[in-house]
Amino acid sequence: MSDPARVRVALADDHELVLEGLRGLLANEADIEVVATATDGESLLAAIEQHQPDVAVMDLQMAGMDGLHCLAEIRRRGLPVRVLILTAFSDGESIQSALEGGADGLALKTAPPRQTVDAVRQVGQGNLVFPPAARKWLVGHRPKSVAPDLSAREWAVLELAAKGLTNPQIADSLTVSENTVKFHLQNIFQKLGVSNRTEAAGFYFRVKGRTEG
Repeated sequence: MSDPARVRVALADDHELVLEGLRGLLANEADIEVVATATDGESLLAAIEQHQPDVAVMDLQMAGMDGLHCLAEIRRRGLPVRVLILTAFSDGESIQSALEGGADGLALKTAPPRQTVDAVRQVGQGNLVFPPAARKWLVGHRPKSVAPDLSAREWAVLELAAKGLTNPQIADSLTVSENTVKFHLQNIFQKLGVSNRTEAAGFYFRVKGRTEG
């Protein structure tokens, strides 16, 4: 029987050295368990369906089915797994692709190993994780139109969601019920024209950069 406190992880990278390095890095963490590894998107999909991990950590560029196509298939199938993109690229195209694909987080291979471990843990806990490079890019791509008409409470919910708080945490922070938070998020998604928390967070960081600039 698995420990519910542990984050169960599946890893995918077509470089064996990177894959083994990740496995070894996470093996040292008492609250993280690597349940499967794969070298391409198709193998990762099969591993997710078989092992039902909490988090899938994948590279963007892999032979066969790459990370973005795998992410799209995960979302299309409705597989209950959070996705952390681990990439060597911090360019705007990679960041935008990960955001639009519905990734729950993005980590850079060039970052210190401890940051990668923390990113896996945070995504496993239901938080959104994006490195400073991604946030800088989001701020730089400011919306051309005026912000949608969100209420003060909706802005408060959006801010907390963008900072990675879960629905129960937002409810506690604002002293409202979890159902109220869900209701506000549904309204926010509709007004922003987005379909998930990641896209809403992207909007928040863009607007924040616009108002601070």
